[in-house]
Amino acid sequence: MVDPVRSPPPGFDELPVDEQIDYLQALWDRIAAHPERVPVPEWHLKELRRREDVYRVAPEKVSPWEEVRERILRRRDRDT
Repeated sequence: MVDPVRSPPPGFDELPVDEQIDYLQALWDRIAAHPERVPVPEWHLKELRRREDVYRVAPEKVSPWEEVRERILRRRDRDT
Protein backbone atom coordinates (compact mmCIF):
# COMPACT_ATOMS: atom_id res chain seq x y z
CA MET A 1 0.00 0.00 0.00
CA VAL A 2 1.21 3.52 -0.81
CA ASP A 3 1.94 5.75 2.18
CA PRO A 4 -0.75 8.49 1.95
CA VAL A 5 1.51 11.07 3.63
CA ARG A 6 4.76 10.72 1.74
CA SER A 7 7.52 13.16 2.50
CA PRO A 8 7.98 15.89 -0.10
CA PRO A 9 11.37 16.48 -1.67
CA PRO A 10 13.91 18.31 0.49
CA GLY A 11 13.22 22.03 0.69
CA PHE A 12 9.59 21.77 -0.44
CA ASP A 13 8.13 22.72 2.95
CA GLU A 14 10.31 25.82 3.09
CA LEU A 15 8.95 27.17 -0.20
CA PRO A 16 6.19 29.79 -0.14
CA VAL A 17 2.79 28.26 -0.85
CA ASP A 18 2.57 29.83 -4.33
CA GLU A 19 5.89 28.16 -5.25
CA GLN A 20 4.68 24.85 -3.80
CA ILE A 21 1.61 25.12 -6.03
CA ASP A 22 3.80 25.94 -9.06
CA TYR A 23 5.95 22.91 -8.27
CA LEU A 24 2.91 20.64 -8.03
CA GLN A 25 1.51 22.06 -11.27
CA ALA A 26 4.81 21.36 -13.01
CA LEU A 27 4.73 17.76 -11.74
CA TRP A 28 1.15 17.35 -12.93
CA ASP A 29 2.05 18.81 -16.34
CA ARG A 30 4.83 16.21 -16.67
CA ILE A 31 2.37 13.42 -15.87
CA ALA A 32 -0.38 14.82 -18.09
CA ALA A 33 2.00 15.10 -21.04
CA HIS A 34 1.80 11.29 -21.33
CA PRO A 35 -1.80 10.29 -20.52
CA GLU A 36 -1.24 6.84 -21.95
CA ARG A 37 1.05 6.11 -18.98
CA VAL A 38 -1.60 7.00 -16.38
CA PRO A 39 -3.39 3.88 -15.20
CA VAL A 40 -7.18 4.01 -15.21
CA PRO A 41 -8.68 2.47 -12.08
CA GLU A 42 -11.11 -0.36 -12.72
CA TRP A 43 -13.87 1.50 -10.89
CA HIS A 44 -13.57 4.36 -13.41
CA LEU A 45 -14.07 1.94 -16.27
CA LYS A 46 -17.07 0.36 -14.52
CA GLU A 47 -18.61 3.78 -13.94
CA LEU A 48 -18.11 4.73 -17.59
CA ARG A 49 -19.78 1.49 -18.70
CA ARG A 50 -22.65 2.11 -16.29
CA ARG A 51 -23.17 5.60 -17.69
CA GLU A 52 -23.03 4.33 -21.25
CA ASP A 53 -25.71 1.78 -20.35
CA VAL A 54 -27.92 4.52 -18.88
CA TYR A 55 -27.47 6.54 -22.06
CA ARG A 56 -28.38 3.60 -24.30
CA VAL A 57 -31.55 2.88 -22.32
CA ALA A 58 -32.70 6.48 -21.82
CA PRO A 59 -30.68 9.08 -23.74
CA GLU A 60 -33.23 11.76 -22.81
CA LYS A 61 -32.15 11.42 -19.15
CA VAL A 62 -28.57 12.38 -19.93
CA SER A 63 -27.37 16.00 -20.14
CA PRO A 64 -24.50 17.31 -22.23
CA TRP A 65 -21.50 18.62 -20.33
CA GLU A 66 -22.27 22.25 -21.23
CA GLU A 67 -25.70 22.03 -19.55
CA VAL A 68 -24.31 20.30 -16.48
CA ARG A 69 -21.58 22.91 -16.17
CA GLU A 70 -24.11 25.75 -16.41
CA ARG A 71 -26.29 24.16 -13.70
CA ILE A 72 -23.27 23.79 -11.43
CA LEU A 73 -22.19 27.40 -11.99
CA ARG A 74 -25.73 28.73 -11.40
CA ARG A 75 -26.01 26.70 -8.18
CA ARG A 76 -22.59 27.92 -7.03
CA ASP A 77 -23.50 31.55 -7.75
CA ARG A 78 -26.85 31.19 -5.99
CA ASP A 79 -25.27 29.63 -2.89
CA THR A 80 -22.49 32.19 -2.52
